[in-house]
Amino acid sequence: MSLVNTKEMFKKAYDGGYAIGAFNINNMEIVQGITEAAAELKAPVILQASAGARKYANPPYLIHLVEAANDEHPDIPIVLHLDHGPSYEVCKECVDDGFTSVMFDGSSKPYEENIAETRKVVEYAHSHSPYVTVEAELGRLAGIEDAVNVNADRAQFTDPDQVQDFVKRTGVDSLAIAIGTSHGAYKFKPGQKPQLRFDILKEVSDRLPGFPIVLHGASSVPQEFVKMVNQYGGKMPDAIGIPEEMLRKAATMAVCKINIDSDLRLAMTASVRKHFAEHPDHFDPRQYLGDGRDAIKALVEHKIKDVLGCVGKA
Repeated sequence: MSLVNTKEMFKKAYDGGYAIGAFNINNMEIVQGITEAAAELKAPVILQASAGARKYANPPYLIHLVEAANDEHPDIPIVLHLDHGPSYEVCKECVDDGFTSVMFDGSSKPYEENIAETRKVVEYAHSHSPYVTVEAELGRLAGIEDAVNVNADRAQFTDPDQVQDFVKRTGVDSLAIAIGTSHGAYKFKPGQKPQLRFDILKEVSDRLPGFPIVLHGASSVPQEFVKMVNQYGGKMPDAIGIPEEMLRKAATMAVCKINIDSDLRLAMTASVRKHFAEHPDHFDPRQYLGDGRDAIKALVEHKIKDVLGCVGKA
């Protein structure tokens, strides 16, 4: 099976009341851990590369890693997706390089400018052969992740009054909305109760029946990993994420794609720190990165089974 776009994948997810995990990739171990978990559970999966990942690993390396994973697991549908494309030029480059889905993030721009630039990306991606799907964002998430850095007082919930106009005028295939999720591991202050605006999600889905919605900034920041990081020399006080039961509820509604990045970073970092503490004599990267890969795989298995609900949906 060749790499696929999100069109059919999201239609099945919407109709089936589940979501697809969009996991950020940076190196071989992360790609292997994610796709091994998805293959064993027969789940579709989205592998996405941010601006930071493309800068760190160099795009050809990431593309070939994903292609290798696709060759290794031909029975599951795999999407190669650009996360938070900052410009038409970057989105075009990724389309030309073989990405099967791209996100143009114009959420920081004025509404009409966001529409115009998103439409330009859509026209190019949809005219490509094979067809490349496009995700856009309406509303602004707070938090920090790679090139995304939005102060809480500049975050904005998505306005449901705008979604029909935006989708009609841009022609996008999916839409990321802001309902209370946040980028990074520090999503909420201590004592602050995490809460998603399901009323906004419902109104958006009522206005766009059958249309796939995306949640960014949806890591749950597992406290066992935060504890492990701190136990073995790290410093991550008060890191709080999105409760998984809220994400599972969103996945039964219109949300077809849930982005997960910080949880992967935590799983790998915690396991590597633990390995170094328990094996101070080790200096072979295969030893500690192997532990990191195992932690990634276990985390993704959990997300697929208990949060996304897409076991056996490949």
